[in-house]
Amino acid sequence: MKDFIKYEFIGLKVEVIRSSNKFMQGIYGTIIDETKNTFKIETEKGVKIVPKQNNTFLFYFNDYWIIIDGNLITDRPWERIKKKNKKII
Repeated sequence: MKDFIKYEFIGLKVEVIRSSNKFMQGIYGTIIDETKNTFKIETEKGVKIVPKQNNTFLFYFNDYWIIIDGNLITDRPWERIKKKNKKII
C-alpha cells in the first residue's frame, strides 16, 4: 500500500474525515475528477469540489480503507508518479 499515492484516484470512494472547514468534513462520494489542488466528488447531494490542502481523506481501495493527509497529494496525478514515496498516515 506504500505506493497508493501513485495510483489514479478517479473512481475511488472517498470521505473527508478531517478538515479545517467544518462544512467539508463528512463529504462522502466518488471522485470523478482531480486537479493539482482539488478533488471533484460526486455525492448524493450533487458534485462537490474539495480542496486537498488542510483535509484528511479516507479512501476505499482494493478492499482497504486508507487515510491520507491531503497536503501529501497536492500534485497532478502524473507528477505523483515521479515523486518518491511520502508518508501515509
